[in-house]
Amino acid sequence: MRPQPPIITAPKTYRVKSYGCQMNVYDGERMSEVLAARGIVPAGEGEDADLVVLNTCHIREKAAEKTYSDIGRLAAAGREKGRSPLIAVAGCVAQAEGEEIMARAPAVSIVVGPQAYHRLPEMLDKAAKGERATDTDMPAIAKFDALPERRKRSPSAFLTVQEGCDKFCTYCVVPYTRGAEISRPFSHLVAEAGKLVEQGAKEITLLGQNVNAWAGEDEKGRAAGLGGLIRRLAAIDGLERIRYTTSHPNDMADDLIAAHGEVDKLMPYLHLPVQAGSDRVLKAMNRQHTAESYLKIIEKFRAVRPDIAISGDFIVGFPGESEAEFAETLSIVDEVRYAQCFSFKYSPRPGTPAATLEGQIAPEAMAERLHRLQTRLAEHQHAFNRASEGKACTILIDRKGRNPGQWLGKSPWLQSVWIDAPAAIGDMVSVTLAEAGPNSLRGVPA
Repeated sequence: MRPQPPIITAPKTYRVKSYGCQMNVYDGERMSEVLAARGIVPAGEGEDADLVVLNTCHIREKAAEKTYSDIGRLAAAGREKGRSPLIAVAGCVAQAEGEEIMARAPAVSIVVGPQAYHRLPEMLDKAAKGERATDTDMPAIAKFDALPERRKRSPSAFLTVQEGCDKFCTYCVVPYTRGAEISRPFSHLVAEAGKLVEQGAKEITLLGQNVNAWAGEDEKGRAAGLGGLIRRLAAIDGLERIRYTTSHPNDMADDLIAAHGEVDKLMPYLHLPVQAGSDRVLKAMNRQHTAESYLKIIEKFRAVRPDIAISGDFIVGFPGESEAEFAETLSIVDEVRYAQCFSFKYSPRPGTPAATLEGQIAPEAMAERLHRLQTRLAEHQHAFNRASEGKACTILIDRKGRNPGQWLGKSPWLQSVWIDAPAAIGDMVSVTLAEAGPNSLRGVPA
């Protein structure tokens, strides 16, 4: 007997699975709000969802393969049960490979790019009728204007202020998947931040592919950069902490640097990717800065905020990178002494200039260099944590710990701190940092 095709019905429950960066986490939250406004509710723990949204990331190697693997797993489960979920592929893989997804994966009903997910309700109407829907337009501002009011209830919240990228680093797909740089209006951001605080947010992290490229006009029509926006947000009653990520060295304005020494609510933490320590490699990457200019920016931040924690990104094994040039990367790591870092092996992304460069590095050489780099970075992170022992600070509790009565929170320097003391999510707890480990510290309540 021929198996019957799975039945697809209008969704009543959903699950969003987000991969990758904080921007995807934010987009996943906003998609959840779009679906909630439609009356669709989150699936319960361990329950099958009527709609599954795979919110994808295209930065790392094999991102598309992971997406197809997840699609296949969902489709197979649906065939076994005779009832498939609606499958939507969102995010950057959807933007870059939408047509191929529709051709290769019949189980997918919806493909929607990162600037078009506000149109999910109309696409769901089509999908529920058995029609497949694709939307990879890139009207970023239209998206934000169409999204429902924020419903995020958490002590920490993300707020996208800027999207897209005009830098065109030769290894990166972001300009092609997220589009050109755009800045959301000042008044919209102040209003959204205020709403998040009303709903319980005590910490807001401002997001952007190049967040410090944000530019706009304040309430009085004066030109403002990210530093000016931060100063205005700091005036919101009930907002205790402000962070931002990810920055580009070429967009680092003096006013933003000065804000770190003048705005108490701006946390002493900076994520500023450098990617490599060799000027030749940086030029091949089209980073448009040098190792020296990057280090001068770090010096400026430390001059206004000596205790600032520096975080960064590194790529090892970029095409043509020699052992001597990799040694220059280790040198910049030792000079900056990163409190945290993200490091990756270079992976060629289709359509990017670096993918066709000569001198592609052997995978085993990249793996060996990455191991050496991560060992050095871990040493500096542990040293930063040890240097924090004895400091008094306030942590924001954001989750329960592993053990009964244990709570976890973040220090101003974005370190994970655990305490054994009565607390609740959202509490601001004064502690003394003690017993530093490689990845966390124990806090002793004051």
